[in-house]
Amino acid sequence: MTAFIIRRLLQSVFVMLVVALVAFLMFNYVGDPVNQMVGIDTSFAQREHLRQELGLNDPTLVQFARFVGHAVRGDFGLSYQHKRPVADLFKERLPATLELSLVAALFSLLVGIPMGVYTGLKPDGWLSRIFMAFSLVGVSLPTFLIGILLIFVFSVILGWLPSYGRGTVVAIGGWTTGLLTVSGLKALLMPAVTLGLFQLTLIMRLVRSEMLEVLRTDYIKFARARGLTDRAINFGHALKNTLVPVMTITGLQIGSIIAFAIITETVFQWPGMGLMFLQAIQNVDIPIMSAYLILVAFFFVVINLIVDILYYVVDPRLRVDTAKANGHA
Repeated sequence: MTAFIIRRLLQSVFVMLVVALVAFLMFNYVGDPVNQMVGIDTSFAQREHLRQELGLNDPTLVQFARFVGHAVRGDFGLSYQHKRPVADLFKERLPATLELSLVAALFSLLVGIPMGVYTGLKPDGWLSRIFMAFSLVGVSLPTFLIGILLIFVFSVILGWLPSYGRGTVVAIGGWTTGLLTVSGLKALLMPAVTLGLFQLTLIMRLVRSEMLEVLRTDYIKFARARGLTDRAINFGHALKNTLVPVMTITGLQIGSIIAFAIITETVFQWPGMGLMFLQAIQNVDIPIMSAYLILVAFFFVVINLIVDILYYVVDPRLRVDTAKANGHA
């Protein structure tokens, strides 16, 4: 177990270094940082002095090591657009994105898994056909169109939910949340459904296919021959084995939800990191762009690491394979 975790940690560090290199190249070679920080009337001598102060004349390897050191401490420089530390901007926006992503992930899991189980147990039922048709809609329609349709129905026509913003939030220490206010919950509902709908359909279809496959295996037939009840077979044996691959896919999807919340945040003007990143692209704000890239990669790596460890704990076959590999080594 320890060797497995160490190996995964080393792989994670390597991935983060590669992402940091891409962000560094973006920071240093997509445009000129000095030109973004000074006015057009700044003299050449002043520009060179600023370049020397920023260390832009140092060797590339030295600059990269300095960039990694600052990134580890959470220092990504000043935003060209806002003239504020990027770290402070991300601290303000991070709660909104994580709250939206967490609720969207819970929605996709709590709805997708039961739907997948039902369609797997009763594949020919009329309700299963409705669920499958619904999943096709969720997979086919683009996210921004789903968001616009929800706004049109629930905000414009019915007037039940706000069409933009985060609503009233409550500050708890350095964290802000809208889960404790009515307006915050109303504002969160449509963006969370929009963001989680695609993941819901993927999870539902995956659970369905895994359930159908597991129910055809010999050990399920043997369990039926032993006289076990359908509930014990379906939920004690079949569902337990179905959730192993689902857990892996779910971990990856949570990372995708965080990374690709940009469209949803833009449609609903949700004040999160994704909206800020899109505005940074429009204004060529390289520090925010590179910091966003590193932060999203960090979330992916951490979630992947957690999923790998859980997968190792849950699936005994992986432990046996690892033990055999170590024995041969």
